Amino acid sequence: MMRLTRRQQEIYDILRSDAEIMQQPPTYDELCQRLGLSSRGSLHKHIQALVVAGLVEPMAGKQRGIRLVSTDQPEQGIPMLGRIAAGRPIEAVEQTESISVPDPMTGGNPRYALQVSGDSMIDEGIFDGDYVVIEQSAAADNGDIVVALIDQQETTLKRLEQKPGKIILHPANTAMSAMVYKPDQIQIQGILRGLVRYY
Repeated sequence: MMRLTRRQQEIYDILRSDAEIMQQPPTYDELCQRLGLSSRGSLHKHIQALVVAGLVEPMAGKQRGIRLVSTDQPEQGIPMLGRIAAGRPIEAVEQTESISVPDPMTGGNPRYALQVSGDSMIDEGIFDGDYVVIEQSAAADNGDIVVALIDQQETTLKRLEQKPGKIILHPANTAMSAMVYKPDQIQIQGILRGLVRYY
């Protein structure tokens, strides 16, 4: 399980306690009220970290935002394909192993795992040595955290922003700057769907 901040742990504990006594999880507004937060914006960042950690998942519905991921789901193996830079781009080194991940992380399109190298995504709760679960995809939306192949040579894990005539890869570390490329320099190889951390 990933390392949670105090606030993230507080949100997770609320969801766990409510799951035992209530049929529906709290709404975003109810969570804000219970946590003493003035806006959903600050809540959303903490919730996104819990989604990345595989502890909660989005819910369909007008105001019901998230629910706990079942902890009794079986684990399945997905291919472990090497390392990914969360810092300066590095050459991807492919290897053929497998890694066990909770069942909810294996749905959708084919998925694979990469080990993170670097600290450019630490503000998203993604640390050096973590394993990220990636859904294979050649396209992504603005705001997605993606595996980007740069100039057919190097791969990196960054948040995607697409603008006319350029693609911007944003780190999640205030000490680092965004990287700007021409669209033909970047090939999207997948979208972040989960995170695994071993202690």
